[in-house]
Amino acid sequence: MFVGIPPRQRRRVTWATPLLFSALWLAYVVVALRAPAGHGSSALDWGVLTGGLDSLADWRQAVADGSVLRLFSALFLHADWIHLLGNLVFLLIFGLSAERAMGGGRLLLLFLLGGAVSNLAAVLAIGSPDRVVIGASGAVSALIGAYLALFPGARLGVVLPLGLFLQFVRVPAFLLIGLWALLQLVFAYSGPAFGTVAWPAHIAGFVFGMLYALLARAAIARRLRRSRGY
Repeated sequence: MFVGIPPRQRRRVTWATPLLFSALWLAYVVVALRAPAGHGSSALDWGVLTGGLDSLADWRQAVADGSVLRLFSALFLHADWIHLLGNLVFLLIFGLSAERAMGGGRLLLLFLLGGAVSNLAAVLAIGSPDRVVIGASGAVSALIGAYLALFPGARLGVVLPLGLFLQFVRVPAFLLIGLWALLQLVFAYSGPAFGTVAWPAHIAGFVFGMLYALLARAAIARRLRRSRGY
């Protein structure tokens, strides 16, 4: 009797998410070791400054002097280790799953473009000039949006405190992510001041990530079929 044995599926190697994780961590360490100004000086040197990019003339100047690249460099700066840790945790939760589906190249492009778009949205939304926008929150929000578009039926594990015990439950991803997105909208219009968190960056990144994944859905499906030998 012959028994058909399906070929073992090759585990897809993820490299973009670990690379981004390492780059964000390394950038924070390097900035923290800078003397004497440290984070404040680096934020002014590489962060995105508000009050610009409002007109075509501003864009021409930013491209000419290279300051437009601040939209990308600002992604790798963080105000403190708590700011960094939050982004790293969400990067791993959503980035690894998204990368296995779309591939490392597409995920890296999503992170950089989504982050730049989110930073631009913050610059345009914040009315006060000469404020500094830094952090990878917008780029991570793009990963969250892409994750929801790629895995609308997924479930996320949540630990709930029930009295003296902790209960692990699995909740539909669209409920948790939908609640998170709703909070971003609420905070953007009635929450803390822009100086604390650039809420418009989160919203713009999330929307960009969803659109990016939907537009690339056909290419992602072909990639998955090839990886499974179909």
